[in-house]
Amino acid sequence: MTLAALLLLAMNLRLIYPSLAVLLPDIGAALGLSPAAQGYVTTLPVLCMGLFAPLAPLLARRFGVERTVVGLLVLLALGTGLRGAFGVPGLFFGTALAGAAIAVANVLLPALVKRDFGGHVPLVTSLYSMMMNVGAAIAAAATVPLAYVVTGHWTAALALWAIPALLVAGVWGARVRHHAAPAPAPRQTTGGPRLWRDPLAWQVTILMGSQSGLAYCAAGWIAPILRHRGMEAVLAGGVMSVNMMLVVVGSLLAPLLVRQLRDQRRLNVALSLLSGVPLLGFLFAPLSTAWWWAAVQGIGSGAVFTTALTVIVLRSRDTAVAARLSSMAQTVGYVIAAMGPLCVGLLLDWTGGIAAAGGVFVALTLSAALAGWGAGRARYVNA
Repeated sequence: MTLAALLLLAMNLRLIYPSLAVLLPDIGAALGLSPAAQGYVTTLPVLCMGLFAPLAPLLARRFGVERTVVGLLVLLALGTGLRGAFGVPGLFFGTALAGAAIAVANVLLPALVKRDFGGHVPLVTSLYSMMMNVGAAIAAAATVPLAYVVTGHWTAALALWAIPALLVAGVWGARVRHHAAPAPAPRQTTGGPRLWRDPLAWQVTILMGSQSGLAYCAAGWIAPILRHRGMEAVLAGGVMSVNMMLVVVGSLLAPLLVRQLRDQRRLNVALSLLSGVPLLGFLFAPLSTAWWWAAVQGIGSGAVFTTALTVIVLRSRDTAVAARLSSMAQTVGYVIAAMGPLCVGLLLDWTGGIAAAGGVFVALTLSAALAGWGAGRARYVNA
């Protein structure tokens, strides 16, 4: 496969999160959603990513990787468009459908990197992680202007993000037409009993889940928290955009750091702290420092995400094990991650304030650091 096709796919896999987050207070007001219900809708795509990740090897084996990707992009476009239609049912169903498509694509990416770019795993992983966050940064910066300047309504601003997925589906569709035989796919599903009993595999999984929980708390709740504290919508969107752009920087720095180290234990701990501690700054520090916290959190989040993805490949002996470990890490990991934004929404609803969310951020940070120490050991999983 070509690197450009991989990167264009990756660019579409984070658009739904910031485009929803920056408009969440407006959507909540328009549809009568409580903070808890807003927490459910921000959690839904992450939960779907855990629930539907096991389908990835099955679909890829049945249809081939390229055809599976085309179908996923079409479903992603459909779900993204439905978020802006049919009120509350459209918002929830569209978000779930988009999350399911992203779930399967997320699992396929590490296996594709192992298959087609096996000699350049840290670099290619960094590049596709970077493109995910470039897309997210664009969505964070552009959604509010789309809602209030270009389209005049939040529904159209959400639905417009379906267009990039359709365009990239065309790119992958052209690849299918030029490749008559489906590319071989890993034959294993989520993983055998040995993998599920292996402590190292669980440490990789908990690292993936905890750092993803921090990332989705940031993507889903930075802007609503800042707006709750009195920041204007456009400025809150700007802070999120800065955060997402610095995630790109972090994802580029990560392979340089990984390459210098025999194992990733200390690196994982340090990056987990950089990703989690700034979230407390959004809660308690002066609003004028939000841009600083956005930059630090973005660098930490981008770097730890790329390192966590790289660890999946580094702890695997071959492509088949990488696919199985990726499926396990993302199936269980994203269920763990879903609890983060959900708990934040519930705590906002129960307490009426934002301070209690700090407990969620601390718990996820400590979990990522502890699991990252174990997952960073230079060993292979037993699978």
